[in-house]
Amino acid sequence: TLIKQADPEVVEAWKWRGVPVWEHAGIICTGETYKNVVKLTFARGASLEDPSGLFNSSLEGNTRRAIDIHEGDKIDEEALKALIRAAVALNLSVRATARPARSQKPKSA
Repeated sequence: TLIKQADPEVVEAWKWRGVPVWEHAGIICTGETYKNVVKLTFARGASLEDPSGLFNSSLEGNTRRAIDIHEGDKIDEEALKALIRAAVALNLSVRATARPARSQKPKSA
């Protein structure tokens, strides 16, 4: 898949009654199917740069952004891979800053 091409370390899981979820250091995006659209929702999409304008749904929120793909739509594969890489980088940076420093325990004599 394009997602694995963008980052081979991505793990695909099925959660929440069969929703595909792609993760690396946290959720990157989920895939949902509806009658007329397939939706890729990026968990932290509002924090990602989208110079190619792929995000076309869920634009009003403070956290998520989505790409609605309708039948016959052609997606910019390189732009999608760039978004995935950016989402992974964001997840890794958030994870690194969220880890508390371990306190050193004094060694007993």
